Amino acid sequence: MSEAFTGGCACGAIRYEISAEPLVMTDCQCRDCQRKSGTGHGSYLTFAGKKSVKLEGDARHWDIVADSGNIKTRAFCPTCGSPVYMTFKAMPDLFTVHAASLDDPSRYKPQMVFYGVRGYAWDKVDPALPKFDGMPPA
Repeated sequence: MSEAFTGGCACGAIRYEISAEPLVMTDCQCRDCQRKSGTGHGSYLTFAGKKSVKLEGDARHWDIVADSGNIKTRAFCPTCGSPVYMTFKAMPDLFTVHAASLDDPSRYKPQMVFYGVRGYAWDKVDPALPKFDGMPPA
């Protein structure tokens, strides 16, 4: 294991430290991620096992039904509004952070694109990445 992944919101009220390697790093072009990010996609690191996650601060949460039909819970800072992490009702052990919330965003290395069918020509994700029309098969 390399050094822990650390990050948080823009104002520092929410902080996390994750002492595990991500399962996957993805760009998602679903409509929800476009709206949430204010651009063409969201970029995420997903980790298995919440035991490796240390959280400080109180996030606000809101649920949304994802394109897959599953419920995802988005967590953001009530002070600065920064999105920080997500959890998923159907996969309760997963913990996903926004790449831009990392203290060192250069550690983010996308491996695939979800919902590529919803991408816009102006949103240039790496064309060499595997692209799925929805969520990839398990």
